[in-house]
Amino acid sequence: MKSLFDNVSKECSKLVTNAYSTSFSMATKMLSDTIRQDIYNIYGFVRFADEIVDSFHDYDKEKLFKNFENDLENSLEDKISLNPILNSFQETYHKYRIDKHLVDSFMNSMRLDLHKKEYLTEQEYKDYIYGSADVVGLMCLKVFVNGDNEKYEDLKSSAMSLGSAFQKVNFLRDLKADFDDLSRTYFPNTDLNHLDEVSKQTIIKDIEEDFAKGLEGIKRLPLEARFGVFMAYRYYSKLLDKLKKTPALKIKSTRIRVPNYRKVELLTRSYVKYQLNLL
Repeated sequence: MKSLFDNVSKECSKLVTNAYSTSFSMATKMLSDTIRQDIYNIYGFVRFADEIVDSFHDYDKEKLFKNFENDLENSLEDKISLNPILNSFQETYHKYRIDKHLVDSFMNSMRLDLHKKEYLTEQEYKDYIYGSADVVGLMCLKVFVNGDNEKYEDLKSSAMSLGSAFQKVNFLRDLKADFDDLSRTYFPNTDLNHLDEVSKQTIIKDIEEDFAKGLEGIKRLPLEARFGVFMAYRYYSKLLDKLKKTPALKIKSTRIRVPNYRKVELLTRSYVKYQLNLL
């Protein structure tokens, strides 16, 4: 039965979320159960595309990516895929009428990671972040507002800022892996061979501005989504605090993390703040 296959597909997307990101899966669990599965479905899709370009070094990444892209296009057109991750994503895509432009922009940024190693201009940097992060935030926003286009347009800018902030924190946290393992550098006008405190603070100030805009949008989200997104915001803010206190040279040589017990602590404190309307 198709319904059985659809349920298996959704379980696969949930499994991918829980396996690949404890922080994102924790935040997703704080969403209403009416929208939680759709966020799993979006995450599974974007995670698989990202894994192809970042992780499968012993395989022909370009071929894998092209095959995945073809399967994606077919799934959106046929409304079914034998790839369970794409099968669950296409359901969410059609259910909330997600703009094809958002999906295409995401895939374009992932395609850049196959070959592009440096982002030399501010525009290149912004374009990459738009495709790799902002549009993911907008896909999720489509779910959060449940088809309310007026609400979507009202929150669009803040959702993009929040997506940008998350991505930039990831860039700073993963500086060593991106630079040493993948030979990539995303920050323009920054010499990562000699990352100093001035450069680090410039990057952090930019992230803090995005977070401020993103938080304003979180406050106006529907109740079904608000606490889960606030939880993700709190986690990434904590990560940014740790990066801020870490010397620039250490960021270049190690990966900063928030331990799981701290995430649980953060969840408790975030819930109290949320309940007391202290966002």
